[in-house]
Amino acid sequence: MGKELERDLGLPAVIAISIGAMIGSGIFILPGLALKMAGPAVIVAYLLAGLLVLPAALSKSEMATAMPEAGGTYIYIERGMGPLLGTIAGVGTWFSLSFKGALALVGGIPYLLYLTDLPETPVALALAALLIVVNLVGAKQTGRLQVGIVVVMLAAMAWFVVGGLPATNAASYGDFFAEGPGGLLAATGFVFVSYAGVTKVASVAEEVEDPDRNLPLGILASLGVTTLLYVLIVVVMVGVTEPGGLSESVPMIDAAEAALAWPGVVAVIVAAVLALISTANAGILSSSRYPFAMARDQLAPPSLTEVHDRFGTPARAITLTGAVMLVLIAFVPVSEIAKLASAFQIVVFALVNGAVIAFREGAADYDPSFESPLYPWTQIVGILGGLLLIGFMGTVPLVGAAVITVGSVLWYFYYARERVEREGAATDVVRRSVGRQAVERTRSLFEDVEGYEVLVAVTEDTSEARERSLLRIAADVARENDGSVTVVQFDEVPDQEPLEHASEVQSAADVEFERRTEDLTEAFDVPVHYGEIVSHDVRHAVVNFAEHEGADFLVMERSNEPLYASLLGSTSEWITRNAPCDVLLVEERDLDAVESVSVVADQGPFDPQKIAVANALASETGSPIDLVYRVDADATEAQRATIDEYLAELEALCSVPVERSVVESDDRASDFVDVTDPADVLVIGTDGGRLRGRLFGRPADRIVDTVDCTAIQVQPRESERPGPLRRIVERFVF
Repeated sequence: MGKELERDLGLPAVIAISIGAMIGSGIFILPGLALKMAGPAVIVAYLLAGLLVLPAALSKSEMATAMPEAGGTYIYIERGMGPLLGTIAGVGTWFSLSFKGALALVGGIPYLLYLTDLPETPVALALAALLIVVNLVGAKQTGRLQVGIVVVMLAAMAWFVVGGLPATNAASYGDFFAEGPGGLLAATGFVFVSYAGVTKVASVAEEVEDPDRNLPLGILASLGVTTLLYVLIVVVMVGVTEPGGLSESVPMIDAAEAALAWPGVVAVIVAAVLALISTANAGILSSSRYPFAMARDQLAPPSLTEVHDRFGTPARAITLTGAVMLVLIAFVPVSEIAKLASAFQIVVFALVNGAVIAFREGAADYDPSFESPLYPWTQIVGILGGLLLIGFMGTVPLVGAAVITVGSVLWYFYYARERVEREGAATDVVRRSVGRQAVERTRSLFEDVEGYEVLVAVTEDTSEARERSLLRIAADVARENDGSVTVVQFDEVPDQEPLEHASEVQSAADVEFERRTEDLTEAFDVPVHYGEIVSHDVRHAVVNFAEHEGADFLVMERSNEPLYASLLGSTSEWITRNAPCDVLLVEERDLDAVESVSVVADQGPFDPQKIAVANALASETGSPIDLVYRVDADATEAQRATIDEYLAELEALCSVPVERSVVESDDRASDFVDVTDPADVLVIGTDGGRLRGRLFGRPADRIVDTVDCTAIQVQPRESERPGPLRRIVERFVF
């Protein structure tokens, strides 16, 4: 881990870092380009962007007081949303801030060259190298440099506003919204990056004195000052020049020439150079802390955590960041850097707002000294506002942000995934929500059912013992809810044989079926109806009859399919997939004495139908239920606690004694067999998915084939099965 960073940045340095990180490119470079998109309405664009940044500023202020650590945005999103999104935020914000620092230096060169004749790229590279050295020396020296730069810069800007306002011409503001709402929103998204620096200081929170006080004050004060300054300066810039009179490269000089003459031009040049150097300096200072923080969390190589013995700074992280900036200065166009930085900054700020919700709603140890007002509406407005702006950003910035996102995801899965075992607070929030929904679905199934209608499907090959077991299970399920049972023998005849003739001829098997079924019905005190159906296709006949009768459950014998059936599909699989009701596939093995019923969860929460079937069987036999749930051996404490709460709520719904068995294992099938072998009845699902099941086999099938007890595989009807997205979420978080 190395040495700890020193806390030597006071409130003036905090405000100076935030203002210095914003005021450079935001006012000296972007207005000229933004005027093309919105015309005079660019004034409103700056105000609107500031308002949309406010939720993220409040969110970051709150989280900074709870976690005053190096890394800022990355730390908050990683802790709140998990390592994957933390990696995306860390890498993306690192690039975004590096882009903005490079943008400041490249965009500031025209101001410097206005009075001199120096080559652009070498000067920008030299300034970048100088700032890298300053940052290597220490944050204290960097903070002092920022204070000095910001004082001079603000004095020049104040003179520009005070001297320029009287010279504004109302005619310059004509056709204020000529470009329409689309132009205004496009310009708002474009200048959004102007405010990116408002929360940069949170990335060096570990080096701030009294962070509980200085971080919220510094962030919010700098946002208020900068928003007001932006609006007033753009008002002057637009008002003192003719429409279209501002250049794209040095718009402030054009405005100064019109309002303040030569002394104003000199002041603007000095302020511009200082502001842009300040922005680049703050960019190196803050962005270098992202790889530093990611490395401490094992999401980046550990060498980036090294702190210089003499200067107490993350030397390797600063050097890497500086190298990236030098490459950007040398090769990337200014306008593209600005668009890419803005697009990703919007995404990151949306994640920041989401992280606060995750922390507040989750079970993480989260105790900020400052709390964002109007929670959660402040965060929701920030998220929705950001999503609105992204729609007007254009294709190139969205593609760039997507490339950075995909690259971050690949980095996480190929480098970091095996090195981290953490999960974000949002994962726990989603897990708890999934658990609550699962419990409510189970409760509804228990409370809303008036009577189960159970259909038992048999064939001529079904033995009397197997039919007795199927009928017993069906009767227990139906009796629990005052329902009834219908037993049907489905006979299949060749296609060339007319059904009318086949149905008129009663075979010896049909006579035997009716005899034994009549005898069996006397053993169960539920209404039992029985009969035969002749068809050319048993599969369709079973499904059609179940739909015609309005069955709630279809009970069938689990058939032993040939080896090729797993690849081509089996009859029972087709029926379970197309049945209009829940299907119970029964593998009967000595059902005479039932003293315990085990229920095994698939990947995710228990299907309510499995709990209902197990509860009905256990109630009729006086048996306890054992809820068996698997967790990974490296499951977090939050995950274990949530699962325990979920199982406790299911226990409260059941009308019989319930035990809970949480199995820690990475091999679901073998360990479930060990736990469930003592049971007399095993209730399990049919998990695995159609394609995966055919190619590799289903874990549930392997368990059923291995255990010695009677097994009932429950497949919910199509309308009750979770969709693909819900299955992914349940398997990922639960």
